[in-house]
Amino acid sequence: MRILLVEDEDKTADYLAAGLEESGFRVEVARHGLDGRHLIEEAEFDLVILDVMLPGLDGWELLRLIRRQSQVPVLFLSARDDVEYRVKGLDLGADDYLVKPFSFVELLARVRSLLRRGPLRARESFRVADLHMDVLRRRVTRGEARIALTNQEFALLQLLLDREGEVLSRPFIASQVWGMNFESDTNVVEVAVRRLRAKVDDPFSRKLIHTERGMGYVLEARA
Repeated sequence: MRILLVEDEDKTADYLAAGLEESGFRVEVARHGLDGRHLIEEAEFDLVILDVMLPGLDGWELLRLIRRQSQVPVLFLSARDDVEYRVKGLDLGADDYLVKPFSFVELLARVRSLLRRGPLRARESFRVADLHMDVLRRRVTRGEARIALTNQEFALLQLLLDREGEVLSRPFIASQVWGMNFESDTNVVEVAVRRLRAKVDDPFSRKLIHTERGMGYVLEARA
């Protein structure tokens, strides 16, 4: 899974990046607020770890930017333990707030918790091309055709619709749909996607679920 770390303290950035990479994550590091903004606008991440005090553009502004375009989990780092700082961060849309100094073990636990959570946006329905999902009635249709899905298939399709246009990695899908981390060599996600496609895509000429080789899956209406 891919993490963006925006931290201007070199020693802290190097230490956290090395630890996260040793724990199996891919990490991009930005040491300036404007560099962080560029990466946020140009790439997709599964999690953002964001320092509050940054040169060029502070963490508050970066969080506002993130929330205008994404619901990616954000973990705030700050040397300030003031209640108003915590409240401001959470009000702006941060998912967690960790005060410096902290132990790497605690940060890693919070990272894993946020990646397991990755909450869906509150939506009652979704529509992409002729595919429609009514979440409250648990009803899925393509055009006039009703599609019967198992609970697992419904959850997988809801995740893909909620993240329409985003390439979702297999580990991320596994953590969201099954609530646990699977080993990278398991084929449970591939099997689930194949079964979902058999119902949602195969009977129809226009395909909506696409494979991005080496990356994962994305649901979108392509020309």
